[in-house]
Parts: sequence; structure tokens; C-alpha cells
Amino acid sequence: MNKPELLTNNNCQLIFIDHQPQMAFGVQSIDRQVLKNNTVALAKAAKVFGIPTTITTVETESFSGHTYPELLAVFPEHPLLERTSMNSWDDQKVRDALKKNGQKKVIVSGLWTEVCNNTFAFSAMSEGGYEIYMVADASGGTSKEAHDYSMQRMIQAGVVPVTWQQVLLEWQRDWARRDTYDGVMDIVREHSGAYGMGADYAYTMVHKAPERVKHGPRLEPVAAGSAVAAAE
Repeated sequence: MNKPELLTNNNCQLIFIDHQPQMAFGVQSIDRQVLKNNTVALAKAAKVFGIPTTITTVETESFSGHTYPELLAVFPEHPLLERTSMNSWDDQKVRDALKKNGQKKVIVSGLWTEVCNNTFAFSAMSEGGYEIYMVADASGGTSKEAHDYSMQRMIQAGVVPVTWQQVLLEWQRDWARRDTYDGVMDIVREHSGAYGMGADYAYTMVHKAPERVKHGPRLEPVAAGSAVAAAE
């Protein structure tokens, strides 16, 4: 049974499984642009907190295509662990990477939920003794049913379901933690939708911080047909 412990930057590691175009094409359980947004946000969060991260791919050249460039841009120096098996656990490089990272709590984001995530989770738990945290909204299945029932099956086996923003905020935990505060808020404002818009609003309208981007001058309103408008 998983212990009721909060995730910290010292007790977990992260693995991305097969975030590749051909795999994403088959996803029907979540909007694919939202899926990419969530995946990249999770990656950025891992970088802010220094989470050991593994990236694994399957049949890149022959079938699946290259990993999202937005994900690779977060970890430009990371090796990509290529496989033939649908189950990442079947590749020794993956096992070695997890062992080297050292943490028994493994956060998983991958495609597809019902195949690659499912098999890896069960194998890593039963053969490696790992605790698995499955990021439901940074993973996708070939249908809503495929994703949902796979999540339920994993939960019944002891996998912990989480979402990317939940993981981010659990790592942050305390807003007084200033060393990661700015990095977290940058991720929130770019990737957290309405929450991010609210943060931008609070920063600029309440706290009078400068806007995040440079832009052209804001021209004052001019009523149509006025003398000023005619002169222009």
C-alpha cells in the first residue's frame, strides 16, 4: 500500500512515456492540445524543482515519430531511451535510469494509458517495488472509456491518481518558499488557464506589477466621427 506521504522534490522521480505524434494521434480521452499543455507544464515543474526525469520513446523512426519539441526543449540534454516493447519496464535502460535516480515514488505521464502506462505501472510495482503516481491529465487513452477504466484498474492495484497542477502545487507546498516561487508562477500563468489569467490579473491590477510582455502603445478611445478622428 502506498504511504500517505506528500510528494516533495526529494522523494520522487518522473518518467515521460511515448509523448510522440503517432501516439498522440490516437488519443481520444482528452483534447490533444490540452494534453500537450499539461505534459509540458509538468516537465517545466520538474525542472523548477530539480526532479530526476526520464524520457522514453518507442519505435521513433519506424512508427511513432519524434517526441514533442516543447517537451524536449525543457530537457535539451536528456537522453531519449528508445524501446521496442510497449512496456517500458522491458527495457533495461529504463530500469537502470529509475534505479540511478534512486526514488521509489515514480510519477508517470504517458501514452497510451491503457497500454504503455498500465503495463509499466504494474511491472514497476510488482517487480521493482516502486510506488506509482499516474498523472491522469498528462496521459491519454484511445477513448474516454479506455483511459478511465485503465485508471480505475491501476487505482485498484494501488496506483495513486494525480493531476499535473496538483503535483506542481504539492511540490511548492508553501508560498513562502521563494526559491521556486517565481518559477511556479511562470508555469501557472502560461499553462494554468483561468487560474493563470487570474494570477496575471492580480499581479498587474492589484499589485501593479508590469505586464509580462512588451507591446505597442495603448491608444486612448476616440469617438467615431469626432474632430480628432477626422484630423487623423
